[in-house]
Amino acid sequence: MYIGIDLGTSSVKLLLMENDGTILAKAVREYGLSFPHTGWSEQNPEDWYVQTLDGIKELLEGRDHGAVKGIGIGGQMHGLVMLDKDDNVIRPAILWNDGRTVEETDYLNDEFGRDKLMQYTGNVAFAGFTAPKILWVKKNEPENFAKACKIMLPKDYLVYKLTGAFSTDMSDASGMLLFDVEHGTWSAEMLKVCGITEDMLPKIYKGYEVVGELTDDIKNKLSLTGTVNVSAGAGDNAAAAVGMGIAGAGKCNISVGTSGTIFLTSDSYRVDKTCALHSFRHADGGFHLLGCMLSAASCNKWFMDEILQTKDYAGEQKPISKLGENNVFFLPYLMGERSPHNDPEVRGSFTGLSLDTTRADMVQAMLEGVAFGVRDMLTAARNIGYDPAESCICGGGAKSPLWRQIIANVTGMKLVTVENDEGPSYGGAILAAVGNGEFKTVAEASLAVTKTGAITEPDKALIEKYNEKYAKYTEIYPAVKNLYH
Repeated sequence: MYIGIDLGTSSVKLLLMENDGTILAKAVREYGLSFPHTGWSEQNPEDWYVQTLDGIKELLEGRDHGAVKGIGIGGQMHGLVMLDKDDNVIRPAILWNDGRTVEETDYLNDEFGRDKLMQYTGNVAFAGFTAPKILWVKKNEPENFAKACKIMLPKDYLVYKLTGAFSTDMSDASGMLLFDVEHGTWSAEMLKVCGITEDMLPKIYKGYEVVGELTDDIKNKLSLTGTVNVSAGAGDNAAAAVGMGIAGAGKCNISVGTSGTIFLTSDSYRVDKTCALHSFRHADGGFHLLGCMLSAASCNKWFMDEILQTKDYAGEQKPISKLGENNVFFLPYLMGERSPHNDPEVRGSFTGLSLDTTRADMVQAMLEGVAFGVRDMLTAARNIGYDPAESCICGGGAKSPLWRQIIANVTGMKLVTVENDEGPSYGGAILAAVGNGEFKTVAEASLAVTKTGAITEPDKALIEKYNEKYAKYTEIYPAVKNLYH
């Protein structure tokens, strides 16, 4: 059996998988988020560790503890975790959706230079990336920066606690702006810019490679016996892609989770010179392009919970019937936006409200706004030669048939779900199985264990209607962006 872990933003999700892909058990443990200032987002790394151990105990209740052979982790990307010489956490982790690093991001892009960043890392600076966060700590918390002996990503902190191995994988490292994506090494130039040394960063692995074993102390706490290998794991998007069968070149996955992403695989290194898409390594050893919008299903949660004050998400979508005819638009930039605008200061807005606007119109606009954000990313991919006819789709938002229908028609793509849409936790378990020799390659494993679920086909008439709506949508951001700067 293999344990897969999804170290998410609001909770850790765990599952227990047999070597044929069958899911035997699942567990979820929540933890808190802290927002000390507007636009900031922090978390206590110790909470990840404590809740993960508790979740594993639940997974294994009534099971043969000796049958567990491996663990793989998919985790929230870009977060900054800093440890001192005694391996104590120096300050709360600064998360992927934290927007405090505007000055540092501008410095890297405008003064250090986008061309150099692209040359050294394959990407430009975004406020959520790790390198700007290091520069922020260096400038604003010099006493904490001086204590730092180890710098790591969230899932890698968990691996370190479980095994003592100071490691990362290529997919997660790609989002730090410290990693040379083309050559698979740390960038000496970027380390120098940030004022850190290579011994402060973890050893780099492919996602399926075993980095260590559970320590005896951890095995005792979990009542495990025998050798339990821990694989390097992957960033959450790469891990989710593996769990969706998106391994090997020429595939696409759309995720509508807290954030929204488009994930396009390749067997060669490619970059988006407009910088709308990230050029990253994949957990299978290949490459991928990634577009990320910072708010996707979280827009729905915000609008339902905070504005309409209801938990009947499906009920709010029932009155929506006239797709492609809504005159209300929604910009889904509740936490700023990454792809394609790279603008941490912009915020969300409704446009086109009138006295006859209904509650359902606003719900529909919110769903469509996220879909238009997905199309923004797809447009960037199409501009550099990627034009997938279909895509897998996953995440909480993908559970809504209406939202899938909207996204299919806005993008013009057939959308395919999988039966086990367990996201990064399933991908993590698959990587662990590959690392333990159950399969020869990640692509082989990914295809073997995933099964197709619901299929949503676009409608030609609706595609044409949404093309017109999308054209109007693209005019809104340029018109309002200066209000936030």
